[in-house]
Amino acid sequence: MMMMMIATSTINIGGRKKGEQYLFLIIFLCICTIFFQMFSLSVEAASNSGSLKYTRHNYKQVSSLRLQRIEKHLNKINKPAVITVQSPDGDIIDCVHKRKQPALDHPLLKNHKIQKEAPERPKAMKKKMKHTNDKDEEGINNNNGDEAAAAVEGKGKEGAWVVHQMWHRNGTRCPRGTVPIRRTTVDDVLRAKSLFDYGKKKQQQPPNNFNFNNNLTADLSARRTDASDVVSGSGHEHAIAYTGSLQEVYGARATINVWTPSIEQANEFSLSQIWVLSGSFDGSDLNSIEAGWQVSPELYGDNSPRLFTYWTTDSYQATGCYNLLCSGFIQTNSRIAIGASISPVSSYASNQYDVTILIWKDPKLGNWWMGFGDNTLVGYWPADLFTHLAEKATMVEWGGEVVNTRANGEHTATQMGSGHFAEDGFGKASYFRNLEIVDSDNSLSSVPGVSTLAENTNCYNIESSYNNEWGTHFYYGGPGKNSRCP
Repeated sequence: MMMMMIATSTINIGGRKKGEQYLFLIIFLCICTIFFQMFSLSVEAASNSGSLKYTRHNYKQVSSLRLQRIEKHLNKINKPAVITVQSPDGDIIDCVHKRKQPALDHPLLKNHKIQKEAPERPKAMKKKMKHTNDKDEEGINNNNGDEAAAAVEGKGKEGAWVVHQMWHRNGTRCPRGTVPIRRTTVDDVLRAKSLFDYGKKKQQQPPNNFNFNNNLTADLSARRTDASDVVSGSGHEHAIAYTGSLQEVYGARATINVWTPSIEQANEFSLSQIWVLSGSFDGSDLNSIEAGWQVSPELYGDNSPRLFTYWTTDSYQATGCYNLLCSGFIQTNSRIAIGASISPVSSYASNQYDVTILIWKDPKLGNWWMGFGDNTLVGYWPADLFTHLAEKATMVEWGGEVVNTRANGEHTATQMGSGHFAEDGFGKASYFRNLEIVDSDNSLSSVPGVSTLAENTNCYNIESSYNNEWGTHFYYGGPGKNSRCP
């Protein structure tokens, strides 16, 4: 009624022709409003129908106070961009001046000066690692059919370095002196349980019969004694290889092939990563540095595999986060965006694509650095962030992890790795190859032997082996729910 009164008033003042134009405009706006409301409802219906592809939320259903808190948080972590890159997959990558990145907001890093001197690389590495803004940043290796199959037998050769992160496809790069940061949106935060939970792994509480003592190997072995939800109330399950406990370890490296595992529930994830650990598993003081690839619809809003990092100093209780979603990790590379999607991915009985990840402690300044591919430095975790890891690590783990929410009272069908069991072998199962650790002399050496762990081998399993080409390696993964894993 009010719109019609305005339209009539316009006709009387401005003439019939002009009034008809305003009337048409008002009707058009009304139609657009109705369409938008219908679109919002259809999006909500799609998200409730089992689809894990998020689009946008209907903000009218979110309280203004919550939106204000989210916007305040986003203003803290989304720093002003020098330039912005629109990725083909929908991500927005902000090129932020490296001295303005979120890491330096951490109270322990207020007076921190970004390390300009290249870290001292582990001695066994033959290629010089490229620092900060070097031109060549490829990180994904293509193991093609016969060559890679021969490599399993110790007779193959390295594949060619190929494409890397999706946001590079339009040819745009971040300029020198900046770092690429995936922009966080309101929708990203609204997918999380709460603002506090956004960007964090859920605290992992061990089972009641968990054996707490100083022998971490015994602790890990004790995880086998229960069924699927043994590691935590939130249902974290693993298929991992690990070093003996109470060693002095200063880093680890491995090459991991990349897949797109299916995720059943939106609040579940599947990842493959390296853990560098020190402290205890009793839920109070575990220090962990982590890097790998993951598929997490809740965190990223899609089903693409993405490069990620994580850190914590209190067993996932309050400190640390994924990627650059809180202050801590300092990025130095202008071409690798943590949290951005990586492609191409491995295909069943076809080409296998893998990434090499190295985490090690710089013996000069003590910071924990991350390398991606054969020779690219990504950034570092300052030693000041940690308690136990300030000096050294005592254990390394390599492998896969999923979250099993048992949403329908049954085990999740979320896949680990390729979704196939370890015994299926090359081209079908996921793998970690060339497992190495860094010792106190800053030397990389092949891990002579590893222990393995899978809480429920009917759902996900792991098999390790050794040969001259791949060194210590293992296949792992599984489909989750199946006839033997109800």
